[in-house]
Amino acid sequence: MGSKRITQETFDDVVQENITEFDMDPEEAVKEAVQQFESQGVDLSTIVKAARKPNSENGQEQKHDILQTLDSLRKSIADSALIELGEHLVCVSEQCREQLAARYLAGQKGAYPVVLSACKLASGDRSVLLKALHALSAIMDGQPDLLDSAGQELLLQTLKKNADDAALTQAGIRCIRHACLKHEQNRQELVKGGILPLLTAAIVQHGDCAGVVREACSVLRVMTLDDDIRVPFGHAHDRAKMIVSENNGLKVLIEAVKAFTDDSSVLSDLCATLARLSVRNEFCQEIVDLGGLNFMVALLADCIDQQELVKQVLSAIWAIAGNDDVKDAIINAGGADLIVLAMSHHLANPQICEQGCAALCMLALRKPENCKVIMEGGGALAALQAMKVHPKEVAVQKQACMLIRNLVSRNRDFSQPILEMGAESLILEARAVHQDCDDLAKAALRDLGCKVEFRELWTGQRGSLAP
Repeated sequence: MGSKRITQETFDDVVQENITEFDMDPEEAVKEAVQQFESQGVDLSTIVKAARKPNSENGQEQKHDILQTLDSLRKSIADSALIELGEHLVCVSEQCREQLAARYLAGQKGAYPVVLSACKLASGDRSVLLKALHALSAIMDGQPDLLDSAGQELLLQTLKKNADDAALTQAGIRCIRHACLKHEQNRQELVKGGILPLLTAAIVQHGDCAGVVREACSVLRVMTLDDDIRVPFGHAHDRAKMIVSENNGLKVLIEAVKAFTDDSSVLSDLCATLARLSVRNEFCQEIVDLGGLNFMVALLADCIDQQELVKQVLSAIWAIAGNDDVKDAIINAGGADLIVLAMSHHLANPQICEQGCAALCMLALRKPENCKVIMEGGGALAALQAMKVHPKEVAVQKQACMLIRNLVSRNRDFSQPILEMGAESLILEARAVHQDCDDLAKAALRDLGCKVEFRELWTGQRGSLAP
């Protein structure tokens, strides 16, 4: 993708020039303009690649569809015409969702304050307010910088005042999600405003509504991210602690499972959220105490064919296995055998292979007895099969190397059986193909008893580092 940028006006001028100066039809003119700019390394991802309609009879220049819709929306707000307002809001939502470029152009031309005004005007009309929230969500998708303090306050108040309305709650939470993704400042401000208890309360109050639960889970996960490259560090860990300690998050999520035993998409979201919240030793243990481990093991056994659900369950088991006592609980519940079964069943899926190796790796860490169970259950063989099937997937190779190392580091008797499975050649291949895997591969080879050459990069003496 090109790194250079142009404005929408520049692109439109070139299209118009192609039409008037070179007698091209609109479609051909747009295609020519796209080729011209892309050949110059220009990024057109935020440019509406369409010709504007011809000028009107009075010579007034016509606008792109999204900007015409915004003009109509402004007029309906000025006239307080709620019926027309709702219709224009639906058009804004559809046009913004259709392509990023329309969304970006709308944001550049003042769509956010216009739609925010529509939200305020529609506060007494549920149907129009719902459409306004959908439009606000569509505009902020990928543009979290648009949200200001007035928008934060409006969203928080909307969620509080309409807490018993599932549709409005879901729409409001979706706006929060778009505002918080990759935007640390918005997250911090909304947490100060009290968004976390509103999210957990929404899951409790609308525990039978899949849309609300999934949307709320998604925002809870976003709150645990450090994905804003503009800040040196965020407060993700602190927010995860607040969700659990101050808002009873783990219990809320595990209780929510009961209403969705047959809905794999909701169960996947719940497991993914539990994994993101397992940031402290005591939280991992709390998940077990609340019955979370039992439900995860049951899911693996009963839903082994559902790839996305299996992936999220493995991720959650990997997360809670950071607690040494929980490691033993997982082993005692038959978790290791089910992880191996899941990997074997979905051997072609690199994510499941990665998550399965990572979970087994964590179970084996500092636990010789667990290593014995994993070996007897075929864990080492499953990891090596994953390496063989996914030679280009560095994440699979790294997790498998770490698992092999953990299995043999305190159980040297396992080295020979693992070598007989073909481990050395697979690990050497991983080391040769993936530079990021080099250290882990060497550690695995060393603990397997293979010959490995370690270079001493620095001896403590003055001078430059060896290349």
